[in-house]
Amino acid sequence: MAKNYLMYVGTYTQTNAPSKHRDEGIFVFRFDAETGALERLSAAGGTLNPSFLALHPNGRFLYAVSETRDYQGKESGAVHAYARDPATGTLTHLNAQPTIGTWPCHLSVEATGRYLLTANYLSGSVTLLPIRAEGSLGEAADFVQHQGTSVNPQRQEGPHAHSIMIAPDNHFAFAPDLGLDKVLSYRLDLEGGKLVANDPPGVQVAPGAGPRHFDFHPNGRWAYLINEIGSTLSAYGYDAQRGVLTLLNTVPTLPADFGGTSHTADIHVHPSGKFVYGSNRGHDSITICAIDQHTGQVSVVGQESTQGKTPRNFAIDPTGTFLLAANQSTDTIVVFRIDPQSGRLSSTGHSAEVPAPVCLKLIPA
Repeated sequence: MAKNYLMYVGTYTQTNAPSKHRDEGIFVFRFDAETGALERLSAAGGTLNPSFLALHPNGRFLYAVSETRDYQGKESGAVHAYARDPATGTLTHLNAQPTIGTWPCHLSVEATGRYLLTANYLSGSVTLLPIRAEGSLGEAADFVQHQGTSVNPQRQEGPHAHSIMIAPDNHFAFAPDLGLDKVLSYRLDLEGGKLVANDPPGVQVAPGAGPRHFDFHPNGRWAYLINEIGSTLSAYGYDAQRGVLTLLNTVPTLPADFGGTSHTADIHVHPSGKFVYGSNRGHDSITICAIDQHTGQVSVVGQESTQGKTPRNFAIDPTGTFLLAANQSTDTIVVFRIDPQSGRLSSTGHSAEVPAPVCLKLIPA
């Protein structure tokens, strides 16, 4: 494993951050995977709300959503493409394309590197865009509009696609839709450039749960979902041949004695496959769950404060040694050490200041 990584931080630029930071949307840090120390290197500007990021499989390019509903005078969000210097991490803007849907909040690049997928939260849709050989983006190849509602009239009055995640074998994509209480499943047709509704077309979650983010276990047989409104975390069995999820169990992400308002955000499975972590905004913590290595089911180990407010996103370094929590409302990234036996977190004393951090992506330096 590498000792040093470059870390890209996607942020919201329309915030109360100091004015000198408002144009700078994507920040580049060096991360020491032995000590947990962070060193800021550079920043890239010019993109409105580059909140969520994705790296190309070849490591040469980085992509960022522009989380907006008005792109070049049209009702759409956008995705921006960047070339990256592998030594310094410096980004060079290549181009941008509209996502057709509004407020794109998540994106993924499939394993061959030919297509990028976005989840558009406000309009409740998903988009497939081709990636050219030099890393720039072509016009949308496919677009799917979700339909329906669920039980919460304030949050689920319509579809709200919140993420899109590619299965390990690159045959299926899964889109948790908070507004529908469903995780929708698509077959990836890479030759035709299409997202094809799977049969069955997805899985229903508990009414009012509000599914948000999704991650796969390293063994490819289990998957994990975090539910924003219900503050729960669910384990699923995964049939890779059919692209079908089967619920295993669900646990709360909050302690029983918490009486305040909180909503979950992000979820990541530890590289060892022994633990899965989820973030709570309001309780401002990371929930630690152990994964039963025989069944895939989860049990709660506990919660750890992120030492800030609104941990919208977090990352686990590829060595599995550290967890980095992005506290959006307090403009900090705080580094924790992971106990390899219990999965619990302890503070390293290392942190960095970044205005409104949302997404963290690590790549070997």
